This record gives sequence, structure tokens and C-alpha cells, in this order.
Amino acid sequence: MIENQEIKYLPGVGPKKAEILKKEANIVFFSDLMYYFPYKYVDRSRFWTISEIDGEMPYIQLKGKILFFDYVGEGRKKRLIAKFTDGKNTIDLLWFNGLKYITEKYKTNTEYIIFGKPSEFNGEYNIVHPDIDPIENASQVANGLTPFYNTTEVMKKAFINSRAIQNMQFTLQAHLKEPLSETLPSNILSQVKMMSFQEAMKNIHFPETTEKLQKAQIRLKFDELFYIQLNILQTATLRRKKLKGLVFSRVGEAFNTFYKEYLPFELTNAQKRVLREIRADMGSGRQMNRLLQGDVGSGKTLVALMSMLLAKDNGFQACMMAPTEILANQHYTTLKEFLKDMNIRVELLTGSTTQKQRNRLLPELATGEIDILVGTHALIENTVIFKSLGFAVIDEQHRFGVEQRSKLWVKNAVAPHVLIMTATPIPRTLAMTLYGDLDVSVIDELPPGRKPIKTVHRYDTKRAEVFRFLRSEISKGRQVYVVYPLIQESENSDYKNLEEGYEVFCKVFPEYRVCMVHGRMKAKEKEAAMQLFVSGQAQILVATTVIEVGVNVPNASVMVIESAERFGLSQLHQLRGRVGRGADQSYCILVSSFKLNHTTRKRLEIMVSTTDGFKIAEADLELRGAGDIEGTQQSGEGLFLKIASLATDGNILQYARNIAEKTLDDDPDLIKPPNRLLKERLAELFRRKMNWGLIS
Repeated sequence: MIENQEIKYLPGVGPKKAEILKKEANIVFFSDLMYYFPYKYVDRSRFWTISEIDGEMPYIQLKGKILFFDYVGEGRKKRLIAKFTDGKNTIDLLWFNGLKYITEKYKTNTEYIIFGKPSEFNGEYNIVHPDIDPIENASQVANGLTPFYNTTEVMKKAFINSRAIQNMQFTLQAHLKEPLSETLPSNILSQVKMMSFQEAMKNIHFPETTEKLQKAQIRLKFDELFYIQLNILQTATLRRKKLKGLVFSRVGEAFNTFYKEYLPFELTNAQKRVLREIRADMGSGRQMNRLLQGDVGSGKTLVALMSMLLAKDNGFQACMMAPTEILANQHYTTLKEFLKDMNIRVELLTGSTTQKQRNRLLPELATGEIDILVGTHALIENTVIFKSLGFAVIDEQHRFGVEQRSKLWVKNAVAPHVLIMTATPIPRTLAMTLYGDLDVSVIDELPPGRKPIKTVHRYDTKRAEVFRFLRSEISKGRQVYVVYPLIQESENSDYKNLEEGYEVFCKVFPEYRVCMVHGRMKAKEKEAAMQLFVSGQAQILVATTVIEVGVNVPNASVMVIESAERFGLSQLHQLRGRVGRGADQSYCILVSSFKLNHTTRKRLEIMVSTTDGFKIAEADLELRGAGDIEGTQQSGEGLFLKIASLATDGNILQYARNIAEKTLDDDPDLIKPPNRLLKERLAELFRRKMNWGLIS
């Protein structure tokens, strides 16, 4: 197939450009270029005159001749100016690099089409680095909607700008002698009544009309989302068929004793509902794979513990895997507190567990003396052998690679039931795509007595007011978190800010104890500082985001987030969830500089206006797109959509899922003649070394 040819063989590309395309845009084959879609379109059907130009125009297109070229400046400041006329008036064209190339390629007194963004300098308009085409190419470049392609600085330096990619697309379409193979079988095409694949590909790169462009976009978005859903749903069906589950038929002594005697407070209706869903799964004879979503503090750990007690009642062990030692320790402490003096053995295994402790723990785990093992990914080491692992809880799943998680399942002849917990609320469209093969439970109410956290935004010029408020809260016996950002690119300056901040708090609050925690500290130092705060000996904890997950201090009622403009929405929400754990009114203060762009301002407004994690997640998806939402890109399996958007294409996603469900209901193995195309295409799109879908 011609689509599988390497891009270097496309006329005008060659090995050098091919290498850059591969590194910068992941374009290796003709098919990759075909699927490199424009990010916007500009209408170039109209020619303007120079006299019509004003500062409001995003782009203009002119017809005329270059009168002369002139160099201005010396050395690195040297630039090239061309005087261009449309026959009546003149305008300057400007270049700052590639000067020799321009003067060799373009001639004076030859008619060209000029396209670019007008800018104003000293009351005169000019166009910097315009696109220039010979007048005879008008039908190709100036006949309507022109596509714009994403390019990087490295690509631009090698003269692979948006225009160059457009030319490559033009060459590729001329090169493809045969029509492109259809990607959907005729029965689905007649059902969805969409444009053919060939026509969609032509119109996405070279739209004949706005209407045809819209139809092409819908068809290609449907294709992308349909195959993702088909893969997810087929994997889920396959797993249900293949993986028989352990049957937990008993609700016995451990569960009932805890429920009647040790339950710290009445379960919320949401917790009861989720427990019923989990019990139904674990008694069904099929392996449970359930995602439990709930905001920080909604009581997910309690639900997980009660589910683990069901495993104990049915003669099985349980484990709980957390992404960090801090979080694993926190879970271990929480479970021990919940169980008090019940006859349930809970142990902890992390990277810090000594060899002596391991020598005691591991044999007891293998003989079944340990009921619940809490830990980090130390749990998946080959030396860790359970007698009978029946239930596994994975907290903050996105922090584990799929391959890592799979190692838990091979510890048993029959795969254990799996409950995945996340405090990162996931929008419906994203959950359908990332976790579409899991059953989803949601805890959407807070335990009784919890008050919603009040959030305010303050500029750093109002710091004195913030300090006054903190002093009044500490005088009531409360504690305060102060969090500084830690962004890898500016790590050193961030640590400097953190240390300076620590000194400021020590000076402003000399009568109180201030401690500091960050990632560069040794584990023991970090633990000691944390203990000062947890025990109440320190009133203020200055930290980086290491406290984002896992620290539970009910007495801490204020979260101050410094440079809040540098955090993403989901991270701000996670940090805010560290307070509000006791019955007292809690506060989150977002401190930022005065200079904020529109998106950042919107982010902070959303945080002030709602504490609903799902609303925040939806807003995050709209502001940032799916690819880089914190906490949703599974390690090694990032979600990179080429044309569809989970923020705006929810309806197409739902439709694609419905069609995929219908198709699989009728033909689960896709063996009927019309569906063979689907089977082949699925195999081509989702080639993997191993079917991780059976595991996740």
C-alpha cells in the first residue's frame, strides 16, 4: 500500500527533512502525513488592496510585484526588506532569517500572491515572513479555505512551515493514484450516513466548501472515536468471557463486626450505593474491575476497607497499592485506626521496609497470616507471594504503568477483584475513553458534618491581609499549609522561592513553629518535619506539592497556595482537598501576581466559584484538552487524539459508542463478512506487545 511508504520518498522531502518530521511531528510514513490534520482554516478567497489594510485584520492576501530588496542593520540584527506594490500603493515585507534563500528564490517585477499577518511599526504597516506564491498557483493557494498546520521552531528553521506541509499534502494527494481504502464497512456507512473516507480526507486538507469541511470533520472524528470505543468494548467483553472471578458469597464476621461496632460514622447514601455495586460484582462469578471516583475526603478508603473485609470473610487476602510512601503510610495508619483492636492483621511494605522486617513479613504473607498488605510498587516484586490474593485496591491508578499493575494479577491462579480509586474526578467523556472498559462508581456526597471549603483569590500585594487572617486562625488553635510550586524547568528558582518563603513565615510568625518539607530532603528529615505538623507541634507547614496526596491533618484549616497561577486546575483542587477534613470551617487562599492571562484568570475564577470536582474536571478538559489533563494520561498509554476533542465532541463520542455496542452485540468476535474490515483495522490500529486491556 502506498500509504505505508516512508515519507522521505515523497517528492520534495528527502532524508534530512524526513528526520526532522519524524522527531518533531512523528511523521514517518505517507499515512502519518495524511493524518496530520490542520488546526484551523483561513478564508483566502478574497484579495485585498494595500489601502484597505487596518490593524484589526488577522491575515491579508495581496496581488502584485516586488519592486526591490534592501538590507538593513548589521550582524545578528541584519534584516531584509522588500518593497511590494499592488499597482497603486506599497507595503514593506520583512525577513529576519533565511535572507539569502529569499533573494535567490523571489525576483523583482514578477507577479506574486502575498499572504500574511499585517503589523504596524511607526505608523506604517508591514508583513513579517509572508507566504509568497507565483500567480499561476492561485487555484491551489487562493481559492477558499486554507489549512494551517502545527509546526515547531525546529521545523520552521528547516523551512518546514505550515505552508510547506500544505504543499506536501498537495503532492501526496497527487501521488495517491488509487482511491483510499474505506475504513468503515458498508452496513455501518449506510447506518451513519456520512461522507466517504476518500472524500473526507480530501476535504479535511483542501476543503471545497465550509459545509464539506464540516462533514469531513464529523466523519473523521467519528472514525477515530468509533475505533477507540470498539477496542475498549471488545476488550471488556473478552475479559468478561475469559477471566472468571472469585465468588465472594459470604458476608461474615469481619464485615459485620466492623459495621456494627467499629464504623466511625453513619455511611452516606453514596457510600452504601457503591458498596452494593461492589458486593454484586464480587458475588457474580466474574472478575470485578471497578473505578471508584470521589473527591478528596468523600470516604473512598472506608469503602475500600469494607470491601477488603468481604475478602477476609471469604477466606482471601487483600492488598492496597499506593503511588508514594507518604500515601502508603497514610493508608496503613488509617486502616489500623479504623480496625482498632479487631482481629485483622494489616502490614506495610514499601521501599523503606528493612531486610529484617521483610524476612519476617514475606513468609507470613505466604502462609496467609497477614490479611491486608498495604504498600507501594514494592508489592509487585517477585519475592512478594500471597497465599490467596482475592482483592486488590489501587489508589491513584494513573501513577502506575499498565505493565506494573499487571504484575499483581500473576500472583494468583484466578485474577483478584480490582478496585481502582481516584480523587481526580474524570469528566464523563474522558472516563468513557480512558476507562471505558471499567465499571464506574461515584461517591458524590461528603460525610456528614463536613463544611464546604471557602476559597478566595488574593493578589500578592495583599499579603499583609493574608498574614492577619492566618494569625487569627492559628490563635484559634488551627494549623496552616503553605504550598509553593515546583515546576521541573525552573526547579532551582522554585526551591529558592520556597526557602525564601520559609524565612518570611519564620520572621512574620516568630511566636509559632514553622516547618518545611520538599522533595530534596532525605526521607527521614521529611518524615520528621511532617510528624511535627501532624502532631500539632508545628503550626505552619511550608511545602512543595509533595503534600498533594496523602497527608491527613484534620486540625489544618487553611491552605495557602503561592503562585497559584502556575498550577493546573486539577492540582489546585487536589491541594485544596488537604484541608476541610475536620468539622471546622476551612479556607483555601489562592495567591497570585497581578499579571494574569485570560486562561489563568478563568482557572482561578472556577476554583473560587465551585468545590465540585466534576465541574472542575469538565472545565479543565475544556481549557486544556485531554492530552495533558493531570492524572488522566496513563503511563505509556497517553491519549493522543488526532482530530476529535473530548471537550467538545461528547455527542459524537456517545454516538460512536452506541454504534460500537450495537455492532458487538450482533457480532462479538467480528467474524461476519462485513465486520472483517473492522477486525483487520482494529488489529492494525491497536497492535501491542501484550493485551494489557485484559489486565487494566
